[in-house]
Amino acid sequence: MSPTGCSHVNGYKVDNWKQNLRVIYQCFVWSGTAETRRRKVLQGDGGWTELAKSCICHMCGAHLNRLHSCLYCVFFGCFTKKHIHEHAKNKRHNLAIDLLYGGIYCFVCQDYIYDKDMEQIAKEEQRKAWKLQGIGEKFTTWEPTKRELELLRHNPKRRKITTNCTIGLRGLINLGNTCFMNCIVQALTHTPLLRDFFLSDRHKCDMQSNSCLVCEMSQLFQEFYSGHRSPHIPFRLLHLVWTHARHLAGYEQQDAHEFLIAALDVLHRHCKGDTIRDDNGKKANNPNHCNCIIDQIFTGGLQSDVTCQVCHGVSTTIDPFWDISLDLPGSSTPFWPLSPGGDGSMVNGESHLSGSTTLTDCLRRFTRPEHLGSSAKIKCGGCHSYQESTKQLTMKKLPIVACFHLKRFEHSAKLRRKITTYVSFPLELDMTPFMASSKESRMNGQYQQTVDVLNNDNKYSLFAVVNHQGTLESGHYTSFIRQHKDQWFKCDDAIITKASIKDVLDSEGYLLFYHKQFLEYE
Repeated sequence: MSPTGCSHVNGYKVDNWKQNLRVIYQCFVWSGTAETRRRKVLQGDGGWTELAKSCICHMCGAHLNRLHSCLYCVFFGCFTKKHIHEHAKNKRHNLAIDLLYGGIYCFVCQDYIYDKDMEQIAKEEQRKAWKLQGIGEKFTTWEPTKRELELLRHNPKRRKITTNCTIGLRGLINLGNTCFMNCIVQALTHTPLLRDFFLSDRHKCDMQSNSCLVCEMSQLFQEFYSGHRSPHIPFRLLHLVWTHARHLAGYEQQDAHEFLIAALDVLHRHCKGDTIRDDNGKKANNPNHCNCIIDQIFTGGLQSDVTCQVCHGVSTTIDPFWDISLDLPGSSTPFWPLSPGGDGSMVNGESHLSGSTTLTDCLRRFTRPEHLGSSAKIKCGGCHSYQESTKQLTMKKLPIVACFHLKRFEHSAKLRRKITTYVSFPLELDMTPFMASSKESRMNGQYQQTVDVLNNDNKYSLFAVVNHQGTLESGHYTSFIRQHKDQWFKCDDAIITKASIKDVLDSEGYLLFYHKQFLEYE
């Protein structure tokens, strides 16, 4: 195709071509569900309604194989099996549209083409379809303003990102016992998808005053990735946290885990413009139905199965979670044997030869069946009476970012102390053994705990670690963050230093942040 675009489009742009193209986008491309597609086709006009009541290839009857529609006549054909190619050759109809993604293909140029007028129609119809389905715009394309174009002309220099690049690394000034906030900010600003969201200017603020925490986080990301080397002073962030989470206000040392949950909660509430609507167009109240950036990244689903010990009936509930809090050996809560069999087996790359506790051990304990006892009887729906039962937690849905909270601070009526038990954690973590689906497979006798190199759906990579040094009364928070693959840095308030992988894995660990290695495309 020539640099000026496809010349064959001009032959299509005659008579009522815009309306015809809109009908195709409305009926066959942007219809989100089968029900919506059927409804839109039945509402179509002319030959499209009569001849195309289902999107199947007119030659082989298949509905897959990259179905394309001819732009000149009513014909659907497979792209993979070249049925649409045969039609184009026989009829000399050179343009067709991909019914999955909406791209226009020219059979003369033998490539997908771009035309400004067609692209505008595609975008308009896509927005209309989203509005009909009640989900709003999924994204907004960026069009530079005149001022931005002028700035780009006067600043032609571009930064080249290399493996040794330090853009994104920036210290934070301690404003008086605010190390708990600084280490969480470092972890959040190095969360890949969160970084991409804020740096692409995706946030649209609905709040009237300057009290939006999402706006401040957006500004914070701009500061971090501006290339400035001097430490940043996060005074506005601290003020907003005090305003929206008053239990964290004041200059006393706070818990980093508590700050993380409070920050995610406020960010979630201030992202109120990004909510999925139900079938009636109303905003969904279920937190699982929110699609704000916080929930898309951090929210998982925790399945709780309560089994009656008499009739063996199972009651299942699924609750959203932002983090998993794990008990440690050495606490007042009894812990189970650390390594089943004690044979030095390797799970998630963690060795049991030394007898140390591993993150996998903590997850095994978290997901093991627990007998609730006679003092906690639950009314069984099958027996219609109060019975003893067992409870088991498993992961129904994994988040993109999994945060594990090692419960190092113990507070009780008789005891207040820090648990310093060393817990080894891996660079790569496979959550498959802790999934609800794995439990069901084991119950059916089908589950085999083998290393499947092809199944990467539940595999995670470590990208941030928050540590606490000192005692319960007097301590200090620091963090390790991954800048590039296998490049780690220690963040100690305003001071950033290079760290080795050994430094990271030998650290005590309080909060562990893991990111999914492979993401599903939506």
